[in-house]
Formats: sequence, structure tokens, C-alpha cells
Amino acid sequence: MNNSEINASKEPGSILEVGEYKGLLSWLSSVDHKQIGIMYFTTSLIFFLAGASLAMVMRTQLIKPNHHWLSPETYNQIFTMHGTTMIFLAIMPMLTAFMVYFTPLMIGARDVSFPRMNALSYWLYLMGGLLIYFSFFTGDTLHMGWSAYPPLTSVNYSMDLYFVGTGVDYWIVGLLLTGAGTIMTAINILVTVADLRVPDMKLARLPLFVWMSSINAILMLLALPALNAALVMLFLDRHLNALFFNPAAGGNPLLWEHSFWFFGHPEVYILILPGFGIVSEVIPVFSRKVIFGYSFMAVATVAIGFLSFGVWAHHMLATGMSFSIYYVFAFSTALIAVPTGIKVFNWIATMWGGSISFDTAMLFCVAFILQFTIGGLSGVAFATVPIDWDLTQSYFVVAHFHYTLLGGTLFTVMAGFYYWYPKITGRMLSEKLGKIQFWLMVIGFNGAFFILHFAGLAGMTRRVYTYPDLPHLATINLISSLFAYVLGLGILIFFANLVISLFKGKPAGDNPWGGWTLEWATSSPPPPHNFDRIPPVRSIRPLWDLERSQMAPGAAAPPSRGGESS
Repeated sequence: MNNSEINASKEPGSILEVGEYKGLLSWLSSVDHKQIGIMYFTTSLIFFLAGASLAMVMRTQLIKPNHHWLSPETYNQIFTMHGTTMIFLAIMPMLTAFMVYFTPLMIGARDVSFPRMNALSYWLYLMGGLLIYFSFFTGDTLHMGWSAYPPLTSVNYSMDLYFVGTGVDYWIVGLLLTGAGTIMTAINILVTVADLRVPDMKLARLPLFVWMSSINAILMLLALPALNAALVMLFLDRHLNALFFNPAAGGNPLLWEHSFWFFGHPEVYILILPGFGIVSEVIPVFSRKVIFGYSFMAVATVAIGFLSFGVWAHHMLATGMSFSIYYVFAFSTALIAVPTGIKVFNWIATMWGGSISFDTAMLFCVAFILQFTIGGLSGVAFATVPIDWDLTQSYFVVAHFHYTLLGGTLFTVMAGFYYWYPKITGRMLSEKLGKIQFWLMVIGFNGAFFILHFAGLAGMTRRVYTYPDLPHLATINLISSLFAYVLGLGILIFFANLVISLFKGKPAGDNPWGGWTLEWATSSPPPPHNFDRIPPVRSIRPLWDLERSQMAPGAAAPPSRGGESS
């Protein structure tokens, strides 16, 4: 069967079977990967707005010492819901949206391999998220922190502190649902890339976004079952007195920590690998150069995936394990910085000597490299065990993981939106609003979180609802909170830009940036079947090859546009 027949065939469960439905029903019943991706985008953005709002409440509580605007119980609820929302309901599903929407387009497929399972994975995610938030309406919200360490999650502990315990049950079942949906998505992505890419697209010609999404899917398949098993054990502890985590009955609370962080550290890379892929697509186009060291980038991605399962216990270096374990995980923590560093140098080398167009998407990529490097360097510091012992419960850790997750993942997501929004909607996001948003976010983010390194070094403990009036802490937290409001304003401008541009944005055309990969070979937005005709794939830049082949003999090779110059 040739390429056109593959993409024109009508398999069971494809979007063509849903074409008879109109309006809202077409979305509720859709199995089209593009509509599923848009629903992921929309839902995750709503959860992101909720999580960001909770963060603003927390920074308002911490704006001055001995502040009692919130009670300890209320602050713990908001703290727990903020972490849970950002990790499980906002950032990870937002990256999943990019994977679901663009992976089939970038490999020339007309849909994912299992369209119905793709739809089910979204609805499981939505139902799980709503179930977690349902605890708000029962007065039964979580109090135990997003990492849910026993005995904070035990029924007896909750009752002793006058906390109602069923909020933990909502959290457990909600995460089990979202975890099941994520595992389904991972299976779908892997099978789709293996089975449905166009025949000419060998592994060495895969777009780097697809490479990193595939490794990301493997991490999901290997890491999430550990979390799901721990959640089941926790549920059995709470309702059947199974005693997995009760040391008085022979259980061990460290079993939860090992299970949770065996998931939790690969989760860091689940949250960043698709972002690496976005940056690896955006920087070459806006630099008008092919990615430097394509093979090294792909191999480094595999190395990150492999090493990410050997570092989990660096979250536990203060738990009293043996020194031999400390040595192993300290070494692996330092080692994983090597393939990550390879990527950073490759991105810089791609820009070096390029004809760079500093559109908003490119600006977010440049800021990402700087901020993620800061987060990575502070993370390597924790490979030194005495430093980890001293700082692990301090605000230095808060600064570190916000630099990796917000300064890293969030900025790549923003780059992805500005790069691919024209393909999804057929309209351009406003570059003027985009640049205002960019500078507000860069200034707000670095002002809010860089200074928290010093709060940690000064001894400020994390996970507390207020703090004493010690030297410099009041000034540090005031500055952090004020800049957090600036960051929040930038995020609000982004949401305004999304909505305004959807109705009034400039028409984009099929390939406004002069992109090279297959998603730019179809219309904006793409038709239900994705492609009318797919160009041959002879390299990692099939559209550049096609344009070059259509030129008159002897003519100079066309420059690849990076969009409107700023």
C-alpha cells in the first residue's frame, strides 16, 4: 500500500465516522486527534489558570512575616492543590496536547493508531481532574502537600488534626484516572510513530519533537505504574487497614517515598522532554539553520530517558539511608546533567551564525535556555550530599524546581503556542501582545524566583504558611511576591491574546514561518484527513527539499524564513 493509500484509508474509529455530527456533539463524540488535542489544550489551560491563581494567593500570604491572612489549614489546602494542579492537571496535559495534536501531522499520518482510546484518555483526565477539585465543594480539600507523604495521608493523622480525611480519597482516585489516561496516550504515541509514519520517514529523519515525544511516552509507561501502585497501596491502607506505610505494624513510610519518587523524577523529564522537542523545532526555523548535531540530540534524549530512572533517591538523601546509596545517587544526579548539557550547547550552536528572527516564539526559546540552565546548575548542587542535607527543606529547592518547571517547561510551552497557534487556528497570535507578555513573564519570573535562592540560604523553610521576622526574609518575600504579580499579569495577557487572536488575528496561511516539517505541508487548520498530498521525505527538512527541487537549475537555495522580523 503506498503512502497516499495509507492516509486515505478509512480505518474503524477514524474521524470520518464522526463527520455526521455538528456543533457541541461533534466535540463530545470526536475521535479526531486534532479535536482531542484542542480539548486537552483548553482543559489544561483552565487548570493552569486555577493553579496560577492559587499561587498568587500563596504569595500574598507570604508577602510579610507573621502574616495570618490565611489559616495554616487553608494555606496547606491551597499549597497542595497548587502543586497537584500544576504537575498533574496543567503542565503535563498541556504537553500531552502538543504530542496528541502534532505527532500524527509531523509523521504524515491521518490520525493516531487508536483514535477511540485517544478520546478515552482525554475524558479520564478530565474526570480525574474534576474529581480532585470536587473536594473543594465538600469542605474536604487536601492538606498533605502534593507529594502526599505518610503519615500525613493516614486516616488517624487526619482525624487527629481535625482534618476531614476523604479529600485524600478524591486525590487518590482522581490521580488513578488521570494516570490511566496518560498511560493510554503513551501507548498511542509509541504505536503511532512506529506504525503510521510515512514509509520514507526513517528514524534518522524523524522530527526531534517526535523523537522526544516518543522517549517521553516510554517514560510515562515505565514511571506511572509505580505511582499507581503506590496510590492503590495508600487507598488500601486508608480503607482496609493494609498497613503498607505504618511502621508500628511492620510497614515502612519510605516505601511510599521510593515508589513516589521512582515516578517523580522521571516525571521531571516527562514535563520537559516535549518542551525540548518544541525548542528543537522552533530554534532552527527562526535561526534559518538546520539543527546542529541532530544525531547527538537524539542520542542525548535516549540517555536522559535511561538515566532519569537512576536518580530518584536524591530526593531522599536526608532520610537516613546508607552512605553507599548516597554515593550512587549523587553520581547519577551529576551524570544526568551531561546529556542535558549537550542539548543546550546544540541549541546555542544552531543559533550561532544564523540569521535569527526574534519573533515571540524565538524569544521564549532563548529565555528558556538561560533559565533552564540556572535551574540545572542549582540542581547539580544537590548532587553534593552535605549541600542537599542543608538545603533540602529550604526555599532553595522551591527556587530550583520553579526554574526547571516554570522557567523551563512553561517557557517552552509558550514558544510552542506562538509557533503552532497559526496551524491550529489559521490565525496569528499578536506579536505586539506576545512581546509585552514575554518581557512581563521574564522580568516577573526571575524577580519572583531567583531571589528565593537567597531565602533558602538564609534558612527559610518551605511548606510553612508564615515565617518569623528574621533579617532579610521580609524584604526577600516582599520582592518575590511583587514580581509574582508581574508574572501573573504576563500570563493574563497571554490568555487575552489567545482569545482575541482567535477572532481577530491576522490570517496565517499554510506556512507563515517557513517551517520545514510535514505539519506545514497541509492547510491551517488541517482538514479532517490531515493531508491531501504528502511531499516525499528525503531528510529532516522535507519542505525545504521540496522547495529546492522546484527551483530552476543553477538557482541559489532559498533561505528559510523565520517569520516577521522584529
